[in-house]
Amino acid sequence: MTQVSQVMTRGVRTMSPRDTVQLAAQAMDELNIGAVPVCDGERLVGIVTDRDITVRGVAQGRPADRAPVSEVMTEEVCWCYEDQSIEEVAKEMSEIQIRRLPVVDREKHLVGMVSLGDVAVKADRIEGGDALADISQPIEPDRSGTSAASGAAGGGSASGAPSRKPG
Repeated sequence: MTQVSQVMTRGVRTMSPRDTVQLAAQAMDELNIGAVPVCDGERLVGIVTDRDITVRGVAQGRPADRAPVSEVMTEEVCWCYEDQSIEEVAKEMSEIQIRRLPVVDREKHLVGMVSLGDVAVKADRIEGGDALADISQPIEPDRSGTSAASGAAGGGSASGAPSRKPG
């Protein structure tokens, strides 16, 4: 049985809740990653993703050079233990449809990250393939709060003006 510790990435870059959104985006760009754990000291307090920056930062008009990561990060973080089995973690990732998880030790200190890519490349290919298929299931977008920015994709026109129905 393969454990998370055997496939995870150690020595991951972290952000402080007080770091700026711009610094988080720059770290993601430099490291070619889409998520950075947010820690207060050694304690995991959140995760900031490229999507968090886009949806909670840019779309809301927050100034990236001044807004702290704490304003855009996801606070309710899913994580796993380093001694859990890859099978168990891949199943969990599939069920909650996420591609990466922070990894903690039994004292809950951050020790690394495990991604679907780690599972696919370093563990059993069947586990990785099954998890990828489950995580990649399309879902209907939430269009309850459509804005002019969503254009035709949100049910409006590409210009943001109301659509006219033929008639």
